[in-house]
Amino acid sequence: MSSRKLLHFRAAAIVLLLSGSRILAAGSTPPKYRLRLYNLHTGERLNTVYRIGDQYQPAAVARLDHFLRDYRTGSVRDYDVREFDLLHDLLARLGRPDGEIDIVCGYRTRRTNERLRQQGHAVALHSQHIEARAIDIRVPGFTAARVRDAALSLHRGGVGYYAESGFVHVDVGRVRRW
Repeated sequence: MSSRKLLHFRAAAIVLLLSGSRILAAGSTPPKYRLRLYNLHTGERLNTVYRIGDQYQPAAVARLDHFLRDYRTGSVRDYDVREFDLLHDLLARLGRPDGEIDIVCGYRTRRTNERLRQQGHAVALHSQHIEARAIDIRVPGFTAARVRDAALSLHRGGVGYYAESGFVHVDVGRVRRW
């Protein structure tokens, strides 16, 4: 496991401890955190339990990292696991904890990001996508405005609303909106 991945795991564990995570009674089963994703560009689907209780599952996290790769180059980067928790909690906030999320864009290399900027796309120079801390999503059955509102209510990072394209950007950077 890379030192960056270990750092993300440790940071997420500290967040869980500080947020008053559930203390399980003896013999109780820890909750499972599942994500169901569909990649609009590759046609791939992923259905995985990435966390059990406060333990991230390294193999599942690696599958998520690969799934969210820069599909243009095939490059993979270790995602900040808080992004996965954000997606999980967003679905719960929408009342669909077992729902599927459509992935518009996950990780982007710097080169991909710059190419998109040169083509006139509204892409930040220092995008959180480059840091594997952002995902652009759609949630079938919900308008982009409803997804945006649910994401904003979590107060957990940046939320971008792209009404014309029908998607929402969610990241685990500082809290902000556009």
